Amino acid sequence: MATAVTAAVSLPSSSKSSASLSAKTSILSSERISFNKVPLYYRNVSTGGKFVTIRAQVTTEAPATVVKKESKKDDEGVVVNKYKPKDPYIGRCLLNTKITGDDAPGETWHMVFTTEGEIPYREGQSIGVIPDGVDKNGKPHKLRLYSIASSALGDFGDSKTVSLCVKRLVYTNDQGEIVKGVCSNFLCDLKPGSEVKITGPVGKEMLMPKDQNATIIMLGTGTGIAPFRSFLWKMFFEKHADYKFNGLAWLFLGVPTSSSLLYKEEFELMKERHPENFRVDFAVSREQTNEKGEKMYIQTRMAQYAEELWELLKKDNTYVYMCGLKGMEKGIDDIMVSLAAKDGIDWIEYKRQLKKAEQWNVEVY
Repeated sequence: MATAVTAAVSLPSSSKSSASLSAKTSILSSERISFNKVPLYYRNVSTGGKFVTIRAQVTTEAPATVVKKESKKDDEGVVVNKYKPKDPYIGRCLLNTKITGDDAPGETWHMVFTTEGEIPYREGQSIGVIPDGVDKNGKPHKLRLYSIASSALGDFGDSKTVSLCVKRLVYTNDQGEIVKGVCSNFLCDLKPGSEVKITGPVGKEMLMPKDQNATIIMLGTGTGIAPFRSFLWKMFFEKHADYKFNGLAWLFLGVPTSSSLLYKEEFELMKERHPENFRVDFAVSREQTNEKGEKMYIQTRMAQYAEELWELLKKDNTYVYMCGLKGMEKGIDDIMVSLAAKDGIDWIEYKRQLKKAEQWNVEVY
């Protein structure tokens, strides 16, 4: 029988504490925050009769450093494929909570799994999950990849957990039958204490740039927010001896309804605390329109800042990250083609150069 484990998450407070974990880390007190209607808190985790205190924010003291531009993919410390399908890591579910409103078109869940530090992932990587059970041919289900939604320190700041943001897939096929996605439903139905087979970590495409003074433009739709939550926690909710973000992080998030906005309270708190370094713009397609009456998709929202975005894209320290639905890139291309043409630049060729310089990073599905 699986051991029952309970945990909850809240955002770190700006208040200071003298309690220390080590010479390089300290614990800050927590404060309440809610994911839409679901209130979450940091608190003790009970497992096997023992209580383990979880921190609200890990901090280290460090001055800002200027990093020479270098490939993020050349970092020897980035681990890939440590765990493979034939020998996955067995983690446990600590927390699983719905983070969309009851009237949202579909459910999205935030879940936290134990890793005990055995899956040393970086922000921007993914893990694989192998759902329990067998397919219609009696064979084990194949793994599904999910972008990691937590920083490398994890939601509890001890580098011993990994978080995912998963939308439950349910649809009606051509025969009128209700079909449920195997892995998404397996994950969304997990109870605290349940075991999870994990592979990875994988991927280098979405790793953060090393330049701490960079402009980072993040374009996400739905659960495509996952890697950007990991970026932003590292930038604004944590302090590291070797990293202090001094640049501009600009997030565009597209969803169908306001009840589908994911981690909205977190992003608003980041903006409140770091107004000079963080901007966020939401595009709610079923509720908002532009001045022409057109639905507010992510590319529609970006079009309102088209000139400013183009000026940023001319700089060699601007990095664009895109995660979400496959069709979003074309809408963004449509905006940039005419702007680039005004400067006598072929956008498609320019974007090719950006990709080569690791300044245009795409993970769509």
